[in-house]
Parts: sequence; structure tokens; C-alpha cells
Amino acid sequence: MPTKPFVVTPDNYARSLDVVGEKITVLASKDATQGYEIFLQDGAEGSGPPPHSHDWDETFYVVKGRIEITYANTTISATPGTLVHVPAGTVHCFRFGAGGGQMISVTSHNGHASELFADIDKESQAGPPDLAKLAEIAHRNSVNIGN
Repeated sequence: MPTKPFVVTPDNYARSLDVVGEKITVLASKDATQGYEIFLQDGAEGSGPPPHSHDWDETFYVVKGRIEITYANTTISATPGTLVHVPAGTVHCFRFGAGGGQMISVTSHNGHASELFADIDKESQAGPPDLAKLAEIAHRNSVNIGN
């Protein structure tokens, strides 16, 4: 099925998903693009995923704040205007710095990030994360936790 042009504006964003301290908004799903996905990620100070890898590329573009991004045993302090590309299979993680931050993320073809985020939002409860439950959700969505 060919892709069709579409426009997403702040007044018609989908509901933000609560993903362990982050508010993640799906700006473009793989259904809409027929492949890749685009997300707006707003993170509170200290939020971010544990080290993980998956079978899709992921690119981050920092919009606000300072975000510590670790990939392939390298850690950088990314500030607005920084773009970081992480190839499929690369162990990576990030932490939002003081005051939180915002970034745009883009996955490559056939990513499962939107399903992962939706499952975490639906199946997680308020309070400290249930790490065993998060690991099960990650595994179900082709994400490997740890290095």
C-alpha cells in the first residue's frame, strides 16, 4: 500500500504514552509511513531506559535540555541540536539531565518501538517500575535488556 501525505500538528497529537518517567508522543507510526516511526520524547530529570538493543536503527535529535546518551561503550552529553544515530543491534541507553529535556527519535524500517511504548503505557502501574514486567514487555517487542 503506498504511503499518503499527512500532517501532524500539536492540536492533533495522539495521547502521550507514559513510559517509565517519559511522555512519548507518536508523531508518525509505521502504519502511516509504511516503515519508520517518529516520536516526540519528553523526559523528566533522571528518566530514560536501561541499556538495551533491538533489531532496528534509532536516531535521536535533542531539542531541549541535556541528555546523556550511551552507545557502544561511549557516553556523550547531548545538547540541543545534537543528533545521535544508533545502528540496529547496538547496546544503548540515555538519561535526561537536570530539569529534564526533549528529543525527537526516529526508527528505521520495521521497528517495534510504538508497540513497545504502548504496551509499557498500558501494562505499567504508577510508582517504581516493575523491572521483571518491563523485561517481559521488552522481550515480547524484540528488545534485549542489558549489554
